Amino acid sequence: MRDKIIGPGSTIGILGGGQLGRMLAMEAKKMGYRVVTLDPAPDSPCGQVADEQIVASFDDVEAAVTLAGKCDVITYEFENVAVSVVERLEKIQMVHPGSRVLRFTQNRVAEKSFLQELNIGVADFDVIRGQDDLERAGEHIGLPAILKTTSGGYNGKGQYVVKDREQALSAYQRLKMSSGEELIWERFVPFVKEVSVICARTSAGEVASYPVAENIHRDNILYMSIVPARISPATEKKAREIAETIASRLGVVGVIGVEMFLMEDGSLLVNEIAPRPHNSGHYTLDACHASQFEQQLRTICGLPLASTAVLSPVVMINILGEGSGNRLDGVEKALKDPCIKLHLYGKIEAKAKRKMGHLCALVESVPEAIGRAEKAKSKLRWDERSVK
Repeated sequence: MRDKIIGPGSTIGILGGGQLGRMLAMEAKKMGYRVVTLDPAPDSPCGQVADEQIVASFDDVEAAVTLAGKCDVITYEFENVAVSVVERLEKIQMVHPGSRVLRFTQNRVAEKSFLQELNIGVADFDVIRGQDDLERAGEHIGLPAILKTTSGGYNGKGQYVVKDREQALSAYQRLKMSSGEELIWERFVPFVKEVSVICARTSAGEVASYPVAENIHRDNILYMSIVPARISPATEKKAREIAETIASRLGVVGVIGVEMFLMEDGSLLVNEIAPRPHNSGHYTLDACHASQFEQQLRTICGLPLASTAVLSPVVMINILGEGSGNRLDGVEKALKDPCIKLHLYGKIEAKAKRKMGHLCALVESVPEAIGRAEKAKSKLRWDERSVK
């Protein structure tokens, strides 16, 4: 069923005030929309560019209802919004993606079971409800494995690689103590590459995916995304088909990011589904006809999708805080390369490993783009001066 058209001049509500909300808000402002965001942190990255920020916690139903009254459609920039809050909002306002999508993507067991029903590959897993399940999972799935919480966690948080029974018990106790929920025991898979696909879907069922990004992580945090990915055309086609199938079968109205492992035999295993724009899709801001954020805006407003064509090979590198200061130096040196595009998120405190921005190198050769992106990144340093 097609939603009504929400045209320019209308107001977009965003649950969450981080960098994804900021980049969505900037695209919305370019197209003539107003933006209201809800986030507990005053002067949030999104709040800095929105028309209004409601300062409140994400589980504050009254504040969320206030947001709904100020806008024509609501979306979210991170998936840990309470399903109960979204369900309440759906009774009074359009929310995209809806609560059904959240129920699957917030729970790793539900997500993996859904993928298995679609005959989409995932790493073998078992549910850990109590300590007695550890031995069964070790025998059934094997070691090494990854012990994870079933919900929450990002950038490697909420999970441990375990290589023997003692490590498994220790990880179980730490995770159980912090989360209090059931856990998931997942086979450790020796993948060849990590890849991802950004996919957009409208309420009318129109689906479009972006070219596959090849991703390199450091300390469980995305370091670099490379487009085009250094994979075969057949793998490219299969990865995009998987993402489009997931978006269609979930009934997504919005944008999703699908993380996958490429195995030695050429098969693909889905690692995770993010029901929102994804870090590995930031390259679309500079290298594509339309960014993932513009597509998110189009989908939730009932507008046709734009082209997902890539206009240039591109390499994106995340800029992380170092805990050494809050002011970024070396920008003028990094930008001496005319092929570099810099994006900063307006975060005040550059905590260690915090995502503060990213840069993209747009060059006709992927190896050259990698080299130029890394050279530009090497010029940037955080110092002790405060941002005024």
